[in-house]
Formats: sequence, structure tokens, C-alpha cells
Amino acid sequence: MAIVIHNWQKLLWASFGLITVVVITLICHYVLLLILPRITRRTATPIDDSIVRHLRVPARWIMIFIVVRLVLPLFDLPAGFQEFLKHILSLTVIALMSWLLIKSTYILDDYIIRRFDIEQKDNLRARKIHTQLNVVKRIVITVVVIIATGTMLMTFDKVRQLGTTILASAGIIGIVVGLAAQKTIGTFIAGLQIALTQPIRIDDVVIVEGEWGRIEDITLTYVVVKIWDLRRLVVPITYFIEKPFQNWTRVTADLLGSVFLYVDYTVPVEAVRKELQKILKKSKHWDGKVCVLQVTNTTDKTIELRALMSAVDASTAWTLRCEVREKLVSFIQDNYPNALPKLRAEFEKLPT
Repeated sequence: MAIVIHNWQKLLWASFGLITVVVITLICHYVLLLILPRITRRTATPIDDSIVRHLRVPARWIMIFIVVRLVLPLFDLPAGFQEFLKHILSLTVIALMSWLLIKSTYILDDYIIRRFDIEQKDNLRARKIHTQLNVVKRIVITVVVIIATGTMLMTFDKVRQLGTTILASAGIIGIVVGLAAQKTIGTFIAGLQIALTQPIRIDDVVIVEGEWGRIEDITLTYVVVKIWDLRRLVVPITYFIEKPFQNWTRVTADLLGSVFLYVDYTVPVEAVRKELQKILKKSKHWDGKVCVLQVTNTTDKTIELRALMSAVDASTAWTLRCEVREKLVSFIQDNYPNALPKLRAEFEKLPT
């Protein structure tokens, strides 16, 4: 406080000078933002638009603090006060550079979204790329934050001395930390393994804990499964490494669907088979690949008919199964009502 009182005139002129520098920098940044969009609109690639959109705010603050850091020695400030400001500006520039690196990952995100459309039907490669990007982006952000935090802490002399002491006993501390963070490290490695081997991908159709749903999000620690009724099932990422689960779109999205009918022995199987073919040919949900009707089982009361059909994905297969089931049941009811399941019994007349 005493330094401020005794040097108030110098601080006042320095403040005025720094404000002037900041205003000039903002004007330059504003002019630059007026010119760059006109240039990017003339280019064919959308990447430069993404760069301007994501980096303009971090770039503005980086320009301001770098210019202030460069012109600060020009002002006649007390030595201790000037060193304090330099330290604060250095910490701020490190934080802003980290912010710039993190925002740069969103440029790659925009490119992948445009280049690989996950909304297409045959989107296996797109889902693979999106999954890898999703995990790698989180890893990059985590690493940038850790490095930036460590760099900022190392600017303090006491922390640097503490770091030297820690490095001297790194063996013991490494063992202790390794034991304490064993589960965390295992989760992190599981996230990397998911990104590389990809047993699951974004938008995969899976059966997890008896629930049918799609992979909505993959992080370094957990996976979000969007259940068919819009619930969200949050599962630890290690689950998909350690436990079995069903992935209906692991290689391709197309799927076989089955419908079971239980009818009387008098049902004309060939007529039902022809009706199945007619139903599928008229259906917009059938992909035209598989159409089979077979007698798959018999009991003492009924026979089991299995209609097998194919569709482009799990959702379409479900709709197709419901459609075929309803129409086959109506066909048998309307044309062969006697072929519906019935209970037979014989009565003998008792002698009088």
C-alpha cells in the first residue's frame, strides 16, 4: 500500500498508458475480424470459418495480455510492483494459451462432423472416427489442463523447490500414488483401450444390463447409453472391458428379425409362407435380403412357425417385426380361423 501511495503519479500514468495500449489492441483485433470473414467466405473450405469462430475470443485476450507484457518494461514502475505484474501476466498468458489449445480441438471436431456424417444409414466408419475423436479430444484437454497447471505452479519459487524435493523421492511417491490411484489409472487405460480397439462406438446399438439402447456419449470414465424409452443408463467405462454385452452394430447395422407364431397343426404352412412374402414386398421397412418361414418346433397342442426377415438397422427391424406379426395373425384369423390354437378333447359315452 505504501508503494502505491508514494508512486501514485507513476502508477496513474502507467495505467493510462496500459489502457491506451489495450484500446489500440482491441481496435486492431476488431479490424482483423472485419477482414478475416471476408477472406474466409471466398474460400471453398469451411475450416477457416471454424478457425475464426472458435479462436477469435481466445486470440483477442492473448493479443491484449502479450502486448501489455511487452510494453510493461517501458513504464517507470517500482521494481517490486513491476515484477508482481509480470508474474500475473505470465500466469494469465499460460492460461489463455491453454484455452486456445483446447478451443483448437473444436476445429477438428467441426471438420470430422462435416467429413463423416453419422446420420447416414451406412455410418460404420463415421461412428468409428467420431468415437476416436470423442475420447482423444478429452485426453488432449485433460493433458493440456495438467501441463498448464503444472507450468503455472512452477513459476512460484517455493513450488519449484518443492518440485525438486518431490523428484528426489519420486520412486517412493510413485509407488504410493500408483497404489492410491490404481482404479483411476485403470479407468483411464480402459478409456484409451475403448478408443483404440472400439468394442463400442458412438451411436452403436447395444444390450447392456438387459436394456436396449444406443451409445450416446463416451468419456474417459463412463459411457452414456440412451435407452429406447429415452432414459439414460450411465455405465462405468471399465464395464465394456470386463463384462460381456451385446453390440448389434459392431460390424454392420443390418439385422435379422424373427416373429414366432403358435398355430394348430391344420394350418397350411405354404399359404402362410406366401403371405409373408407378399407382406415383406409391400413393406417399406424390408431391405429385400432375407425372407424365410419355417416350422421350428412342435408340441402336443401347437406347431411353432418362425418368420425370419432382414432390415437395415435395429429400429427398422423392430418395426418390421411388429408389422409382420400383426398382418400374419390377421391373415390366419380371416382365412384359416380353424388353424388358431385350440384344445382338443374326446368324450366317451359311459355305459348305462
